[in-house]
Amino acid sequence: METTTARPGYADSRDDQLKRLRRIEGQVRGLHRMIESDTYCIDVLTQISAATRALEALALVLLDEHLSHCVAAAIESGGDEARIKMREASDAIARLVKS
Repeated sequence: METTTARPGYADSRDDQLKRLRRIEGQVRGLHRMIESDTYCIDVLTQISAATRALEALALVLLDEHLSHCVAAAIESGGDEARIKMREASDAIARLVKS
């Protein structure tokens, strides 16, 4: 995983992404409570599906911001950086599709 000192694509929406993550955190804590209290299996699975969709939605937002910020800037600059950013984006998409 490559790290860089450049400003991330989600920097402008950081607070929104943190809010989403807090909601997801709450969903996962709720799942923990459901299992502790022996909640019906299908109800737990429904909540797992909701948490999974929330994480997928966050991933898509971050991917979109990465493409429109990081990849676009790299393409504008050209050279090896553009190829690297395109490969990173392609790999990230492949991971999302597999999950």
